[in-house]
Amino acid sequence: MTMEIEDVSVDKLIENLAEKFEQMPEFKPPEWAPYVKTGVSRQRAPTQENWWFIRAASILRKTYNQPGIGVSRLKKTYGGRKNRGHKPEHTFRASGAIIRRIVKQLETAGFLQPKKNEKGRVVKRLITQKGIEFLKQAASETAH
Repeated sequence: MTMEIEDVSVDKLIENLAEKFEQMPEFKPPEWAPYVKTGVSRQRAPTQENWWFIRAASILRKTYNQPGIGVSRLKKTYGGRKNRGHKPEHTFRASGAIIRRIVKQLETAGFLQPKKNEKGRVVKRLITQKGIEFLKQAASETAH
């Protein structure tokens, strides 16, 4: 019996994927990762030790659910509302450097593939067959 990715709890699937990414040599957080905020709207750096791998797992899952998603849309997705004191709150985008670095790592691992326009510029990322199989395997492991 094959388990579909949509049938598994999202939290458990992302945790399982993050554990798998920690074992892979392609996924290595940069030396600045423990000190950096994930966006303008955040006040501090993430407190979880494995936040880099959790974000990578989440990006891989989002790319499966929304084929052809780009860095700009991911920045919008992971952004948040900033507390600006007495002024009204506004929505700000997440850090593009973190998302671009993770997307590059996913491409190096063979899970994503860039799609270019006629000028040769990368406009979106598509999940590869290897990435889909990896997600399905993780989903079946999570379900059991």
